[in-house]
This record gives sequence, structure tokens and C-alpha cells, in this order.
Amino acid sequence: MINEFKGKYFFLSNFYTAPVMYEGLLYQNNESAFQSAKVLDIEKRKQFCTKDPSTAKKKGRNVTLRYDWEKVKDKVMEDCVRDKFTRNEDLKKRLIETGKKELIEGNYWHDNIWGNCYCNKCKNIVGKNMLGEIIMKVRAELQEEIGFDCYGAWSDSCDKEYCSGWDRCKEISK
Repeated sequence: MINEFKGKYFFLSNFYTAPVMYEGLLYQNNESAFQSAKVLDIEKRKQFCTKDPSTAKKKGRNVTLRYDWEKVKDKVMEDCVRDKFTRNEDLKKRLIETGKKELIEGNYWHDNIWGNCYCNKCKNIVGKNMLGEIIMKVRAELQEEIGFDCYGAWSDSCDKEYCSGWDRCKEISK
């Protein structure tokens, strides 16, 4: 299980700098692309293209939400995540190498929709972990696309405790 998108796994975070194309506009990170989609006006969306993730998130909190935001936000996130991991080959490879580990966007800022907050206030709440779920869905699609065989793609990211074929995989890959 990967329970935080930090350190070695920061590349899974929406705050990780990597180009993302959403509806014809190129952003510097997933967060900026996602926040921009809260509005329909293309000129307003363009203002997010060069924003760092923190600034984009703050700006996104101060826009008038498009009329259908609650209906489309999960699909917007999925589209942004899919583009991030298909456009950037290194990130695609790193995502695929997480195998079948559960991905949880663990946090301490009370986000139990996109992640799972571990603070004392939220410790008894099980978050929806929508970002983790979406990334796992995209990972499964990418793994299927290349015929990923967990028992033949050993890497340093493999987890001996998780994979019953770990020793065999390591031997095959020598």
C-alpha cells in the first residue's frame, strides 16, 4: 500500500510538476488543470496554465463554479490524471511499476473526498480516496495496454510482502 503521495511517490500528487493537457490547454500540473475546469470561460481557464499548484488551488476556491461542476468534476479529474500519465513516459513507467498496490492520497488537511485524512479529527472517518481510485483505474488501463504481467516486471519498487511471485520476478529480471 502507498498511503501518501510524498517522497518517492510525490509523482502521484496533483501538485507534482508535469505537463497536463486539458481541453486544448497545456498546464504545468494536474492541480492547475483541474482548478481551471471549474469555469467554462476559456480566457479564465488560460489564467491557470502557468500557475503553480498552490496558487491554482487558491484561485480555484475563488471562482464562480460552472453550473454542472458537481456532475463533471470526477470525469475532469480522471481526464487530467490520464493525460498526466500518458503524456509523460517516465511518470507512466513509475505508475505502472507500483504494480497493484493500493494508492491512498493520505493527508492531514481534512480531504476525505479526494483522499483520506489521518488527523485526529478525521481518524475515524474513512475517506472516499477518489484521487487514489482514479489513479488506480488509469494504472490498470496502462498496465493492460502493455500486457503488464506483475509476475514478470520486477523492479526496485516491487513489494515483497505484497507479491507472492516476488522472488521469481527478481530472478527473471536479472
